[in-house]
Amino acid sequence: MDLDALAFGAHADDVELACGGTLIALASLGYKTGVVALTQGEMATRGSVEIRAQEFKDSAEIMGLAAHQMLDIPDGRVEVTWENKIKIIKILRVYKPRIVFAPYWVERHPDHEQTSHLVRHAAYLAGLKKLETGDSPFRPNKVIFYQSRFEFTPSFIVDISESHEQKMKAVRAYRSQFFSKGQTGSENEETTIGRPEFLDRLDSRDRHWGGKIGVKYGEPFLVREAIKLKDPVAFFGPEYLWTMP
Repeated sequence: MDLDALAFGAHADDVELACGGTLIALASLGYKTGVVALTQGEMATRGSVEIRAQEFKDSAEIMGLAAHQMLDIPDGRVEVTWENKIKIIKILRVYKPRIVFAPYWVERHPDHEQTSHLVRHAAYLAGLKKLETGDSPFRPNKVIFYQSRFEFTPSFIVDISESHEQKMKAVRAYRSQFFSKGQTGSENEETTIGRPEFLDRLDSRDRHWGGKIGVKYGEPFLVREAIKLKDPVAFFGPEYLWTMP
């Protein structure tokens, strides 16, 4: 299956929180989208491997993904090794995504930082003809980085106003990870995303970035290279005019 966009995260729910609205918006435009979680989340404070796998599946259905997959890289030990590069290269050569989303390389969680470097390295190496994996060489058109904890000056912001509600449904599919009244035992252990106010903060963050482009909700992205345009007049058409939401 050839995908138009494929997003990588260290753990299930990383992608949904950071760029789920964008993937949903792309799917609504007819693009084929996918998500790959590098680990199975076995080190997570809340939820078991089995629970998180089911939540990952439920979220994928809500987002309208054409493909979703969990790899077996050890949670808490995502490292830029040749073995892990090959795993990502094989994924890229199978799905052939036109664009790839990866986490911003400055992060609180080491797994997130390493995922950023790992995906970027693999995206280049996947295009080498003499690197044999049993699949044809392939290189995505662009690796695009999404924001998690630390902000950056974005290269562009995607308007997710029409897909934000569905994004939040996909996020809430991870019931084990977020606060819910009546939780007991390990389900009630406090984590950064398990705090009662976390989902409100996520909504506020998306509102903040939407406000930057004059819409209700937005998600920011960063590319390392300059963006090439042949016709800036056409590119910056009337739809790019900044207006108050």
